[in-house]
Amino acid sequence: MEKGGEAGEYHSKDFEWEFVKNLVENDPSLSHHLQEQHLVDSSSFSSSDSKPWQDFHSRHSSGKFFKERRYLLKEFPELVLCGENTKLLEVGCGNGSTVLPLLRGSKNITVYACDCSSEALVRTKENINRAIATVDNFHSFTCDFSTSAFPNWLACHHCRHNKHCHHSGKSDDTSLNEHCIGGVDFVTLIFTLSAVPKERMPRAIKECFAVLKPGGLLLFRDYGLYDMTMLRFEPEKCIGFREYVRSDGTLSYFFCLDTVKKLFTDAEFIEVELENCCVKAVNRRKNKNMYRVWVHGKFQKPFLK
Repeated sequence: MEKGGEAGEYHSKDFEWEFVKNLVENDPSLSHHLQEQHLVDSSSFSSSDSKPWQDFHSRHSSGKFFKERRYLLKEFPELVLCGENTKLLEVGCGNGSTVLPLLRGSKNITVYACDCSSEALVRTKENINRAIATVDNFHSFTCDFSTSAFPNWLACHHCRHNKHCHHSGKSDDTSLNEHCIGGVDFVTLIFTLSAVPKERMPRAIKECFAVLKPGGLLLFRDYGLYDMTMLRFEPEKCIGFREYVRSDGTLSYFFCLDTVKKLFTDAEFIEVELENCCVKAVNRRKNKNMYRVWVHGKFQKPFLK
């Protein structure tokens, strides 16, 4: 690869997204990626049974598969500059590649991490224990946010059904002690939403909205439309418009900016930032250009009026 891994993943100005759009839409061999018909109900590929992801993390348990996403601290500087007693929920923590740089980046953050796969949580804990001697600000739990609510201790039942409920987050706040910890300051969705069946995405995002404090931020990064990963899928792997199933049963969706904007604003989020991150890499051995496209976004839960 011509670019260094971290620098390449952070940099976003190698090319305009319209450039790769034109390449794809003018290549007849890639026409199956442009078809808009709905082929199947993707929710049937990923029920509440998390077996595909359990198997995935069992197969990829070696250290070679693990790579910290250090660039996220540059993409989302709020995570470094946050104040004391900041709470963050990492949704879909996988093997801990997002959690670990967050724990390294700020001692002020308490990280709550969840995944639908208990095997993933085991890998996360192993990787953290290898990298950090003592960790007392990390807590993990199993949850599929596309099919079930987050635990009440993240945002209590009263908060979930009362938009005007507010907790200061102070230990002497009587409403806090009576109801819950008051929600989290940040939610990170890093390459997680694309693995959720498209039909369940609206519900999943509303769950994230429910556990955020007013003014809290959801930080988003995921696969963008026409990323080279998308173009590698064969026609028979396409199960819906821009939605694919891998041979191991896991799903992958590729987002355009309009789709992301609608998903989050429909859930009452306010758009703060939204753009394509476009990175060109070169495979020197094959003398081939590789065009990566990711979507970067920040969305805020409105402050109470």
